[in-house]
Amino acid sequence: MNSPESLSSKPKNLLNLITQNWENLDESQKIVLNKIWKVLTYKWQLQILFNLPFLIWWLLDVYLVKVHEFDLKLLSYLNLPDWALSLIGFGQSSS
Repeated sequence: MNSPESLSSKPKNLLNLITQNWENLDESQKIVLNKIWKVLTYKWQLQILFNLPFLIWWLLDVYLVKVHEFDLKLLSYLNLPDWALSLIGFGQSSS
């Protein structure tokens, strides 16, 4: 059941809660948590770095017509079978 105090209290903000807890930590705890965070985010940064060229090409393909036309022209030069084109979303099925 809600009490009057709980109804009038401010909603807790997750970011404020995290910053308050961070400020209450000792320096040695902060150093350890920073090292753990750097190890965890290293792989995320590496994954973003590896996927960045594909993301840029996809954005260019979506927003620039010339890039999309180049993709279609490149696919036509590859002379792929119809079933392969239908798997990647191009061409019609042969049935």
